Amino acid sequence: MNAAPADQIRLLDVQDIDVRLQQLAHKRRSLPEHAEIDSLTKDLTQLRDLLVAAQTEESDTAREQTKAEQDVDQVRQRAARDQQRLDSGAVTSPKDLENLQREIASLAKRQGDLEDIVLEIMERRESAQERGAELTERVSSVQSKIDDATARRDAAFEEIDAEVASATKEREVISGVIPADLLKLYDKLRAQQGGVGAAKLYQRTCQGCRQELSITDYNEVRAAAPDTVVRCENCRRILVRTSESGL
Repeated sequence: MNAAPADQIRLLDVQDIDVRLQQLAHKRRSLPEHAEIDSLTKDLTQLRDLLVAAQTEESDTAREQTKAEQDVDQVRQRAARDQQRLDSGAVTSPKDLENLQREIASLAKRQGDLEDIVLEIMERRESAQERGAELTERVSSVQSKIDDATARRDAAFEEIDAEVASATKEREVISGVIPADLLKLYDKLRAQQGGVGAAKLYQRTCQGCRQELSITDYNEVRAAAPDTVVRCENCRRILVRTSESGL
């Protein structure tokens, strides 16, 4: 393949831009905010699960408290009716009076036991409410941190994307004057060779693979016509000759 020396040198400009685009892509993928957001998101998920558990417990204990208070009220009403009967004098039989008094005493004990249960439930409910309030604050705090990290990441994205757009436009301008067959070969080699398709020959060393050319290969390159597209025998990249090649 033949190409004007100027077009071959332009490949180095395109290569520099492509390296820059690779660096920008790596920078975009490697922003510290990515790991920060991932870590915070995991924390947020755990906190939300804990919050749901606390809210569920509070809801369950609220229903449990309502039921227990209803039980207390039923016992209290029954005890009040029995006391009213006792006070009315309607019960005159000694045996019936004894049974009624025994039932009132039993209801009083039952009421006391149920009220203790209500207090225990109220304590559990209060604990769940406090835990829910604390978790709500922590969820809000972590969400704020995520929002901050996301804003920083998006700002970095915007800056990087602007650089990418500028470099891409510059590449289009330069590659637009390079012969299509030369550019096609370069792009093919770049895909095969880790992003580097063309390299400068600096004295006797290929700057693509950093290998020194043998005397035979070096003499062949030196003997080649200026418009001949030469390749590195070691890495097969396009070897671009410049004033620094020492030929």
